[in-house]
Amino acid sequence: MAASTPKPPGEPQTFTAIDKEMLNIGGTCQYLTCDSYDFLPFRCESCHGRFCQDHRTEAAHKCAHAGEWAARRLQQQADWTASSSSPKPTILTASQCSHPQCKTLIDTLNSVGVACSTCNRKYCLKHRIPEDHDCKNIILVAARQSLRGPSQADKAKSALSRLKLWGKEKQAAVLPKPKPSTAATRAVALNQLKRTAKGDDKVPLEKRIYLHVEAEANTTTSKLPKGAFWYNKAWSVGRLLDDAAKGLQVQNVNNRGGGEEERLRVFHVEGGRLLEFGEKAEDVLAQGNTIVLLRGVGPISADT
Repeated sequence: MAASTPKPPGEPQTFTAIDKEMLNIGGTCQYLTCDSYDFLPFRCESCHGRFCQDHRTEAAHKCAHAGEWAARRLQQQADWTASSSSPKPTILTASQCSHPQCKTLIDTLNSVGVACSTCNRKYCLKHRIPEDHDCKNIILVAARQSLRGPSQADKAKSALSRLKLWGKEKQAAVLPKPKPSTAATRAVALNQLKRTAKGDDKVPLEKRIYLHVEAEANTTTSKLPKGAFWYNKAWSVGRLLDDAAKGLQVQNVNNRGGGEEERLRVFHVEGGRLLEFGEKAEDVLAQGNTIVLLRGVGPISADT
């Protein structure tokens, strides 16, 4: 075999020689069946191995310590949250600008709260100037508290006391008197009531209960002071009250969750007591009875 003759100097090479220093950059994929060389290998934070792009994930290279890196991160985050002296404020923990139309959270890392020495309230930077939050028309915090007067509990106790003081002698002066008790007069009065009463035509005749309904003038304001109506005897007192208030055009806010000073109650003249909202009309009322709508008399107690 003839010996190969060397190429004369100056003739261009047909390949690129690998610089030995380039081998120090990167490394070989450590996956068992992969020996690909990667200049920028990926490092697994769980097993600390180096892998190529195809085997960079824990599932791809079947990591023996899968999940350890994620667990460490969660623990570090939990430790940081527990040791942090000023956690990130939320809508439940942070304060809000006192301007009625501003929802900016104040006293946070991003927004500082500025206290107004005139009205004793705190505002965001946008509304910190007295002219921006109409300071001259705002009542002082201390003054507002003094103008509130008695609390809701005091009002309820006062209303209950007022109701108890009525007694029988007050009922005779303020509330309508019970209807005659003889059978003949009751029959005549009931027939007269049926002829003049109004109500929902969908209520069957056999289920109707005819009542006199009045609005007590000292506690309520109504367009119609009294009236004759029929209701379904299977209704609860609460539903009957709603329909009675509608018939007399009395403002009824019972279903809005207001306080006792605005709540309507039903007083049964013949029974001499306030009725519970959950009681059924047929159990506590009789044909021809009279009920009175009162406001602000407070919740029903055992001795009422």
